[in-house]
Amino acid sequence: MTLKICVAQLNFVVGDMAGNAQKIIECATAAYQDGVRLVLTPELSLCGYAAEDLFLRPSFIAACDDALKTVSAALSGLMGLHVVVGHPCGGDERTRSVSVQRRFNMASVVCEGQVVAAYAKRELPNYQVFDERRYFLAGDQACVFEVAGTKVGLLICEDAWFEEPAAQAKVAGAELLAVINASPFHVGKGDEREQAMRGRVKATGLPLIYAHLVGGQDEVVFEGRSFALNADGALAARAPSFQVASFRVDVTQGGLLFGEVVKDGSLEADLWHALVLGVRDYIGKNGFPGVLLGLSGGIDSALVLAIAVDALGADKVRSVMMPSPYTAEMSWLDAREMAQRLGVRYDEVSIVPEFEAFLGSLKADFAGTQPDTTEENIQARIRGTLLMALSNKFGSIVLTTGNKSEMATGYCTLYGDMAGGFAVIKDVAKTLVFKLARWRNANDPFGTGVEPIPDRIITRPPSAELRPDQTDQDSLPPYEVLDEIVSRFMENDQSSQDIIAAGFARADVEKVTRLIRINEYKRRQSPVGIRVTHRSFGKDWRYPITNKFRA
Repeated sequence: MTLKICVAQLNFVVGDMAGNAQKIIECATAAYQDGVRLVLTPELSLCGYAAEDLFLRPSFIAACDDALKTVSAALSGLMGLHVVVGHPCGGDERTRSVSVQRRFNMASVVCEGQVVAAYAKRELPNYQVFDERRYFLAGDQACVFEVAGTKVGLLICEDAWFEEPAAQAKVAGAELLAVINASPFHVGKGDEREQAMRGRVKATGLPLIYAHLVGGQDEVVFEGRSFALNADGALAARAPSFQVASFRVDVTQGGLLFGEVVKDGSLEADLWHALVLGVRDYIGKNGFPGVLLGLSGGIDSALVLAIAVDALGADKVRSVMMPSPYTAEMSWLDAREMAQRLGVRYDEVSIVPEFEAFLGSLKADFAGTQPDTTEENIQARIRGTLLMALSNKFGSIVLTTGNKSEMATGYCTLYGDMAGGFAVIKDVAKTLVFKLARWRNANDPFGTGVEPIPDRIITRPPSAELRPDQTDQDSLPPYEVLDEIVSRFMENDQSSQDIIAAGFARADVEKVTRLIRINEYKRRQSPVGIRVTHRSFGKDWRYPITNKFRA
């Protein structure tokens, strides 16, 4: 007898328990009509991942409890259907003046109106963006349930990265491991997961199904890419990445798994889709009517504009060119051409009158001084003010256009180009910005029929255009050097001496690491942005502002 399994690779919304429950009900009902008897939903699917301090609110947990009852009741007439639902459970218990946490990250198996099995996550991650020990207690029991003659061992995400939970499930009689997950995307993470699960399969001799989430949630993106492995570690099936899917896997009586295998994308393709999904869900789930951004004629704003149009459509994107006395003619021409190619609204608002007014007001105070970054920052802040005024008036959110290299070194202006609501390429280094721009011009993932970015934007030397003949390399090392130092120091915790020993010039290393240290106060005030590396300037970067340590 073949057991048909459906992985509900769905896009859930944090806090929308009623909506999430309905998605599960609809997916399970459709799958049942196709002969499916086991449906796997992702980790914490009922409430969305991650709900953060909402987990601490008793009313939130109660709403999750009610949603589980709703799912169970709605599917009660589908005889023999087992649905694994991820949800939080429990709360804080008070003993005199002491509060004792009794809250768990759970997976419940509902069948014919009853919860027939339940499992509490055992390994609670507390690294990178994870903070689960703040909210949950660890479980300590295996969970094995039977569906159509197959005994299924249930695990939740991090459990499968450790030996003991899977080994105990096998001892309890499991013939198949079902792992429900909410594992944030970063470059290379998909391969890491498959390799880790292959190790778990080989250690236990059991086939495994990995059920994953898809969608954007604030700074993190979940790419889906659910998969199944046979007992020998061979890939049996893989779902598409960055797409909602009702992913089907068949299990034969002999324990072999079968399903469609979707090919992997390239690094650039995965990054593009992650950024597009992150923008689409942040704007859509938060109810913004559209976005606007300052279009400078440079590569960063060009990339953000292309991402925004792929994510939302041209009708929800507005671009504003705000030339200063130092804006090159080619910048005007390239910005106009790109807006025309993509069909977005494009406006030109000169900042020259405002800039002159500021200098006039400050003339007495600035007397006897030479122009410096002060005047440069005034221009950036005028632009930020204009964009925020348009945002306030019409409701669209401002997308900032700064990249990771700039965020690392502080090559950005507080209340200027940092002013906005969502930082799309905050975790994309400058060298990768160029790669993504070239990739998007060579590929059309959403069938727009447009090569969005004029070639000159990609090939000209980067410049903030805040003073005559300015280029980024006037004050920064070449981006190939800068980005590698940032990666080693910030993402991989190498010391300055380690980086110098690897062949980098001492002056470059000392300059870049110093800039990273002294600009923490800026990063604390930057908008939330999409995480695409294993360490971003977000939840997984927690450095003090006041800090005398040198490494």
